[in-house]
Amino acid sequence: MLPDTLSRPAAITVDEYRARREALMANLPEGAVMIVPGGALKTRSNDSEYPFRQQSDFYYLTGILEPDALLLLLPGRDSGQSVVFCQDRDATLEAWTGRRLGASGVLAEHGVDQAFENAERETRLPGLLEGRTRLYLPLGEPEAMAIAEDALADAQAGRRRGKPALEAWFDSRELIHAQRLIKSPAELALLRHACRISARAHRRAMRACTPGLFEYQLQAELEHEFVWQGGSGPAYSTIVGGGANACVLHYIENSAVLEENALVLIDAGAEFDLYAGDITRTFPVAGRFNEAQRALYDVVLGAQERAVAAIAPGATLADIHAGVVEDLTRGLIELGLLSGDVQARIDDDSYRRFYLHSTSHWLGLDVHDVGTYRLDEQTPRPLAPGMVVTVEPGLYIPEDDDIPAAYRGIGLRIEDNVAVTATGGEVLTSEVPKQVEEIEALMVNK
Repeated sequence: MLPDTLSRPAAITVDEYRARREALMANLPEGAVMIVPGGALKTRSNDSEYPFRQQSDFYYLTGILEPDALLLLLPGRDSGQSVVFCQDRDATLEAWTGRRLGASGVLAEHGVDQAFENAERETRLPGLLEGRTRLYLPLGEPEAMAIAEDALADAQAGRRRGKPALEAWFDSRELIHAQRLIKSPAELALLRHACRISARAHRRAMRACTPGLFEYQLQAELEHEFVWQGGSGPAYSTIVGGGANACVLHYIENSAVLEENALVLIDAGAEFDLYAGDITRTFPVAGRFNEAQRALYDVVLGAQERAVAAIAPGATLADIHAGVVEDLTRGLIELGLLSGDVQARIDDDSYRRFYLHSTSHWLGLDVHDVGTYRLDEQTPRPLAPGMVVTVEPGLYIPEDDDIPAAYRGIGLRIEDNVAVTATGGEVLTSEVPKQVEEIEALMVNK
């Protein structure tokens, strides 16, 4: 019998994309223009390309999935404030690679004010930029910088004819990313769906796991579920680390045999309509934790549950991380992996031998989503409704001689995705178990 499929959430509407552009333009000063390039195809080898993935800022403002596009936002322009350049219609190329929207399709399907095909870009772009004195673009991005340099040359030539001068360049990403940090109800629905798909994949991998499988075989179970449920695939490189491989934070080889007495750490998430899930679970290959594994797991789980409970408006990720560090350090001392006073081991960074990373990051269109974590150098950003974060403490015990043998080479991480609500946090990834008894029951009763 084929597995069931989840019902799909509604796509983000044209009206919402239009509202995003309008909100962004409302924050631009008089005389400004913003340039937002889309993504380009990238060669994998010879004439084979990587699957195309749209640039996130461009997608956030347009919903357009084709490569080689460009968005201009021109506040106050009478003949249209949003202009898109897109791929040319080409019957021969479309026979090989599929339909292209063309200018008429962009106008009909994506609600921008004007659209032109790329064949017209060179001739039309100078006129669109003429008279604009402040240029917002992703600084350092090659295509955008080339446009900016041409705009500067045109402005200098125009200045001699009495035209307004180009006064300054600004990085567009600060404004766009501040807006992306707060997710709309439609975005939250897509994130919930990406997380549900991810949770199903993790449950599937737990049920499939058995000693003697290769790590890549669990990867196959995960990624099959992602695509079966309508996702584009993994939102990032899938991590399946058995035994000591789990102590390598970005282990992606996934090539080792899963040993009977080991744990396996899986960090994997589905991408759905470009929105990402990001879940980590750690469980015993044979379905039962041994005493040392359980002791370490309980330390991480306790820290993770307290951190999840702390998610609320006004809380900060810095404070939540500090609480996790305290919980993990206390647990390491109780297990004999550290000694002395908890605060002393925090102050001298001894805990960092076993816990190397932060507890949380933003989640959205990008796995490590955009938005600053501080309002300034001294002030952490308070959480607010609509933000989505990960909560992912871990412990990674090296195989060193001074470590008790029972703990050597154990890597553990537990990660959930949490949306900040008006009153607290909504765990989007609760469908995949993390309690010891629930994990063992799922794995034993396959």
